[in-house]
Amino acid sequence: MRDTRESRLLLVLLVAIAFALITVDIRGGEDSPLDGARHAAASVFGPVEDGVASAVDPVGNAVAAVRESGDRHDRVRRLEEENTKLKQRLGNNARDRARSAELDKLLKTAGAGQYGIKGAQVIGIGAAQGFSWTVTIDMGSGDGIRRDMTVINGDGLVGRVTTVGSSTATVLLAIDPDFTVGTRMEGSGELGFATGRGDRSLHVQLLNGKARIKKGDRMVTFGSQADKPFVPGVPVGKVVGVDPTGGDLTRTLRVRPYVRFSKLDIVGVVVQPPRANPRDSVLPPKPAKPKPTPTVTVTANPSATATSPAANRS
Repeated sequence: MRDTRESRLLLVLLVAIAFALITVDIRGGEDSPLDGARHAAASVFGPVEDGVASAVDPVGNAVAAVRESGDRHDRVRRLEEENTKLKQRLGNNARDRARSAELDKLLKTAGAGQYGIKGAQVIGIGAAQGFSWTVTIDMGSGDGIRRDMTVINGDGLVGRVTTVGSSTATVLLAIDPDFTVGTRMEGSGELGFATGRGDRSLHVQLLNGKARIKKGDRMVTFGSQADKPFVPGVPVGKVVGVDPTGGDLTRTLRVRPYVRFSKLDIVGVVVQPPRANPRDSVLPPKPAKPKPTPTVTVTANPSATATSPAANRS
């Protein structure tokens, strides 16, 4: 439309009419003369508005869903991270408690034998210097560790130090085939030599072929001259089998070691031997024998079951 004098007059007229209709509609309230026209317009334009709303609302809902999905993803991720941290914390606590218990047991064993020890942790396993059954500990010459020192844990004899570095040392385990230690039987004092056999029981050769040995008998280290490489009184193991003598001068025993070599963690290197031989005092207490259950025998009284003369007369 061209901007002419007539078009401007028409625009002013339309605006004036619009204001007049609005005024009439407001003053009329519910009885407004324009109410019918409003309903007619609603019936015409309503479906159009619904269609537009239907087209727009999914988009809005999708945007909201994406926003909420992102929020939920963040919350799930945070919960997963917190859960992982909690599991790690619980795992560390359990591991710390296990190590604390192991260290406490080691200190009790060292105290019972009056061994001066330095605690160490196993940091490596496997072949070293040609040995088959060895572990590496995190202490060396800088910590006062020397070759041919006895190594123990809370259960008993672990092995002996064979190679020493500045901050680490290699321990030959008691189950190694090249390992030999002098032993002494609990109580009887019978002497022998224990030799490792890998993951099988130790072989102990008793010097007395006529010694009376039974399953369950226990033994400790006999000790070495100048307490190297072995201090006396360290628990070695328990007899699980006795081979027949066959007239030999010696007798062979199969002994299960006290130490569980597959689970070594905290160990103690004996840097100071005991002043006196502890003999059997380091061995764990024997389990108490179950008390026999008393047997109660009930015997029937013949006089109580017999028929009395008075009962016969009646």
